[in-house]
Amino acid sequence: MRLLPKEIETFWTLLTAPVIWAMHFLACYVGAAIFCAKPQLFGGNFASLRLAIAIVTVLALSSITLSAFLAWRQWGFGAHDPPHDDPTRHDRLLFQGFATLLLSGLSFVAVVMTALPALFVSGCLR
Repeated sequence: MRLLPKEIETFWTLLTAPVIWAMHFLACYVGAAIFCAKPQLFGGNFASLRLAIAIVTVLALSSITLSAFLAWRQWGFGAHDPPHDDPTRHDRLLFQGFATLLLSGLSFVAVVMTALPALFVSGCLR
């Protein structure tokens, strides 16, 4: 029995990384908005918000990296060059793996860019 399946033939794997990015985006920006509106709920320390964003970012990046690895494995570790446009099950799996790998890369960069303001901003404007 395998811990990670070799191939998952479902459309939802294509959307895994963008959904993780969207949830990360919401967690960071909604969390910051609530913190700046009501700082007494979290103790008023901006470092705690930065730490929470860092933890959420590490979790999101590790999940996206796992998704990218599974997509890379489904693509055959890059052994087959695109385009995968033949009407066969094999080409469909290769296309899905390649597209998921590209979306994982884009989502990885988006998560990093979403978390960058927490690195540079030192407090809320009142």
